[in-house]
Amino acid sequence: MTTTPPSLHMSSDEKRAGVSLAAVFALRMLGLFLILPVFAIYAKTLPSGHDISLVGMALGAYGLTQAALQIAYGAASDRFGRKPVIVFGLLLFAIGSFVAASANDIHGVIAGRILQGAGAISAAVTALAADLTREQHLTKVMAMIGSSIGLVFALSMVGGPLLYTLVGMTGIFLLTGGLALVAIGVVLKAVPAAPALPRQPAWPSFVEVLTNHQLLRLNFGVFALHLMLTAMWVLIPAELIATGDLPVAEHWKVYLSALLLSFAIMVPAIIAAERRGRMKWVFNTAIIVLLITQVGFGLLAHGLYALVFWLTLFFIAFNILEATQPSLISKIAPPHAKGAALGVYNTTQSLGLFLGGVVGGTLAKYSGPGAVWLTGAVLAVIWLTLGLTMNMHATR
Repeated sequence: MTTTPPSLHMSSDEKRAGVSLAAVFALRMLGLFLILPVFAIYAKTLPSGHDISLVGMALGAYGLTQAALQIAYGAASDRFGRKPVIVFGLLLFAIGSFVAASANDIHGVIAGRILQGAGAISAAVTALAADLTREQHLTKVMAMIGSSIGLVFALSMVGGPLLYTLVGMTGIFLLTGGLALVAIGVVLKAVPAAPALPRQPAWPSFVEVLTNHQLLRLNFGVFALHLMLTAMWVLIPAELIATGDLPVAEHWKVYLSALLLSFAIMVPAIIAAERRGRMKWVFNTAIIVLLITQVGFGLLAHGLYALVFWLTLFFIAFNILEATQPSLISKIAPPHAKGAALGVYNTTQSLGLFLGGVVGGTLAKYSGPGAVWLTGAVLAVIWLTLGLTMNMHATR
């Protein structure tokens, strides 16, 4: 008796799941990323907006409630279903966006950003993607989601300055809320129905996840990556104006150039790593590049061309790491604890986003920009040490 080998091709439902869930992620993350390249400049028009520590708080504030609620959302999605949890989170995110749009001072923006973060759906979305995808195609779907984040990040770096000149920060926040509502429609109409899952007790799943050394390595990595990401945007817009002599309306040209170059390198690198089984090598090389960028920003980023060079290297490393880590989490996590594992992963990601803004703003205010880049370099060294000892073929 012969058996039919697993299909080498994704089914129509798997393709639909990958595209639609990537769209949900993209619509939500677009609103979050659009403010990064312009908020530090906009904040100066608000009461207390010249306090760079408050600017950092506003940039990272949504990560605070994300960190507090990601695990709860992941566990709730394991127990009550993915789609209801995702829709609820998107509604909260939209409300927070509208609160930020109506704010008259930086404290009101911080309040809106905190409420945005209460829509902590990342764990539920990635768990749903894993539910709807066969094992042999999971990396492809997770890469679709991760790549959508990278593409949206690129679009935001280019579109943020342009939108800011056209509709202002209020318009950007209103657009963010509208995109979240569109994402709800995508969840309800485009995402395939989730399979029925056995209800699992939450606490044993978290114990299992939190004692898995391979998952802990990835959790630290996403924390460090997003701390560096948020911290740099406390400094980069002002640097482009001060040392690059570039008005904010022209910043998109820098980001577009850097991002196009980074994607030209990142995409072939990931494809080659998958085909040749060199993912660990590419993964750790990306961490090394990340370390080099932190040193470069701190010591050698003088003038416009230098900033473009270091931004390009950062985007290469960021996009590779952002696209590969979620698929590794989904592969390593036990099937009954995917929601819990992704909840912990996204919690540490959110902590990085929050602390990146707070630590970046505080260090820049009291110790200068060099302290921000030094902190990023130290985190990269620790991450590289963990990455070199990681087993990327861990089994459940």
